Amino acid sequence: MSFWQKEIGIALLLFLAALVAGSLTGHVLLFVFLVMLGLWISQLFQISRFERWVSTGGRGKYPKATGIWEDIYYHVYRIKKNEKKRKKKLSKMIDQFRKSTEALPDAAVVLGAHDEIEWTNKAAREVLGLQQTDKGQRIPNLIRFPEFIRYLKSGHYDEAVMLPAPVDHSITLAVRIVKYGAGLRLLLAQDVTQLKKMERMRKDFVANVSHELRTPLTVLKGYLETMQDMDDGNSPLLTHSVQQMQGQTERMQHLVDDLLLLTRLETQQKKVQCVDIPALLNQICKESDALEIAAGRIELSLETDAHIVGEEQELRSAFTNLLGNALKYSSDDSKVKIRWHRSEDALMLDVEDQGEGIAAAEIPRITERFYRVEVKRSKKVNGTGLGLAIVKHVLMRHDAKLDIVSELGKGSRFSCCFPATRLCS
Repeated sequence: MSFWQKEIGIALLLFLAALVAGSLTGHVLLFVFLVMLGLWISQLFQISRFERWVSTGGRGKYPKATGIWEDIYYHVYRIKKNEKKRKKKLSKMIDQFRKSTEALPDAAVVLGAHDEIEWTNKAAREVLGLQQTDKGQRIPNLIRFPEFIRYLKSGHYDEAVMLPAPVDHSITLAVRIVKYGAGLRLLLAQDVTQLKKMERMRKDFVANVSHELRTPLTVLKGYLETMQDMDDGNSPLLTHSVQQMQGQTERMQHLVDDLLLLTRLETQQKKVQCVDIPALLNQICKESDALEIAAGRIELSLETDAHIVGEEQELRSAFTNLLGNALKYSSDDSKVKIRWHRSEDALMLDVEDQGEGIAAAEIPRITERFYRVEVKRSKKVNGTGLGLAIVKHVLMRHDAKLDIVSELGKGSRFSCCFPATRLCS
């Protein structure tokens, strides 16, 4: 029998006793009233005890009680005990999380919905100059670099922003923000000073070596031209050797030129102007069409006369490389289509060929320097392996991206997607 049934049974027995006693004495209502009053006073007393126990947080053993109140005390006590266990477990997890994040070499800051600081780790306090007392402060008031504030307000956190460390400007930080939870964001700052130094050394090395190679190459090319002029054709070996050396010299010259161009793209400041893209494409197609490999193969479609803000020589280099690749990697009787058009939020240049295509696994890597897809071809295709790397860097400098769609044996489409913000009149 449950406690509720016992309580109801006791109440019924008391009312029955009151009815019997009232019938014998002639005061039924009085005895019933006294029973009801007694039950009411008893319940008020139990409620008062329960309220006092709960108001203290339900600490310790619950008071002794009988009937349904003993059951209520037991259930509340068990709930409190389980809650205490959960809190202890959660507190342990939070403590472990704090210890692990404190040990992180990268700075970590939890930001609220209004850019206020909710938590920082040790590294954040060391490299960003934040204090534990800064909790609740808005981070733009503490880190006041314009680049960081623009990055924070933009809401676009796909790329990291490079900043000098507030405590030491010789330290370079890569700051990235990750969204999570309801309006919360995690700010991560990584020390990339050594990486930037190594990258700068690499760029300087490539630039210096490429520049130094130009002089000996020019001299070598001059002597080879002289040897070719002196060749009377009586020595097939000499003729063949000179031709081979000239071919390799030209290949080296192209490689040096491409490396120098990449270095300029990585180091020089952007020079912007309003570029007439239709006129530029017309000129590139005419120049390419004059070549034997491209005669009659190029189809140019200009669906918009839109101009964009950019650097004309850089765009010329990128478009020429895309067109050159399309011509080289497709058969001599196939068409290469160039389409300049506009979508809802972008300006698009599509270069489409009917060539050999690219395997899906190779597409993510073909814009790497010197990376070339290794396939068996009926004819040898010359190149430096830097063309698409140049295209990628040019597009990055123009806030654009390169989309590649390809299928083996059916051709490829390279799309340069410029944001509509680049449009100019």
